[in-house]
Amino acid sequence: MNTLQVDLGNRSYPIYIGENLIQNHELFAPHVRGHLSIIVTNPTIAALYADQVEKSLKNIGQQVMRVIIPDGEAHKNWATLQLIFNGLMEAGADRKSTIIALGGGVIGDMAGFAAASFMRGIAFIQIPTTLLSQVDSSVGGKTGINHPLGKNMIGAFHQPVAVIADLLTLTTLPQKELAAGLAEVVKHGAIADDVFLSWIESHIADLNACDLSAMEHAVLRSCEIKSAVVAADEKEIGIRAHLNFGHTFGHAIEAGMGYGDWLHGEAVGCGMVIASELSKELGYITAQEVRRLTQIIAELHLPITPPVWSVQKYLDLMSHDKKAEQGSIKYVVLEKLGQASVQKVPDKTIGAVLQRFGAT
Repeated sequence: MNTLQVDLGNRSYPIYIGENLIQNHELFAPHVRGHLSIIVTNPTIAALYADQVEKSLKNIGQQVMRVIIPDGEAHKNWATLQLIFNGLMEAGADRKSTIIALGGGVIGDMAGFAAASFMRGIAFIQIPTTLLSQVDSSVGGKTGINHPLGKNMIGAFHQPVAVIADLLTLTTLPQKELAAGLAEVVKHGAIADDVFLSWIESHIADLNACDLSAMEHAVLRSCEIKSAVVAADEKEIGIRAHLNFGHTFGHAIEAGMGYGDWLHGEAVGCGMVIASELSKELGYITAQEVRRLTQIIAELHLPITPPVWSVQKYLDLMSHDKKAEQGSIKYVVLEKLGQASVQKVPDKTIGAVLQRFGAT
């Protein structure tokens, strides 16, 4: 088992990465606060892992309740959040209760937002069961729900008390979900570590096959990169925005297609292709580097061709992105592979780039 620490002073917490972790009750013991734990999950994940998590919690004397919510990005909304609050109230949860977020990014974001809001904040543990949530969304304390006009527009920063990333949960992922997670792995290499990007490039077959040794390195290095960024900039005032590489375009695709049509990681993968072309347009990376990154994304079975919409539709969708300031859209670009920056770019330049992908 690997253990990392997210260094945030008195809100620091460990990330555990390894196999068979959800069956290890000793990992849970230091992090639950009272006598009641509420597992928030969806029907698919509940059938696979809820019994194991519940057994571990009961082995340390916890009373355990479950809240089952609908699966999928389309349900990341107020109505589903209310189901979690209803479950907490019916279970008799109090300020010493602990929420257990068991699932992918949607579960983690929603359970975390419920934890941030219920009684003005209670503890929660992340147990991410998808690759995307293990390498990205479970770390850093971003929680929230979607609004019809923008992704993750309503939420709070609320750090977990622990992240338990059990690699064996990845073996039950459909190929599409695995690929979606690999997009975020590529992102970490692209913005922060070209050596890691080269490692990804040379291990594409292992990653596509969900080889657990390769997955362990991918999750560990991704969490190392994200933990360092979060520790330096918890509330995304500066460098943490680099983690949004590909996300401004990707979130526009998600919103425009209707949440759930494209998986988040698929949209981010395609968004990185557009963002790399923008980086070239601004004079930073070469056409060869754009082709290299695009090929990596394509070989990981991610889409590289965005929906064909008007430039204006893209701009309108991106204007609702949570990173926009005073109506000005900011973009994460690559100054070189392994180094990113955030810049304001004229709409005319964005339009020229989007037109290369068929936008009208």
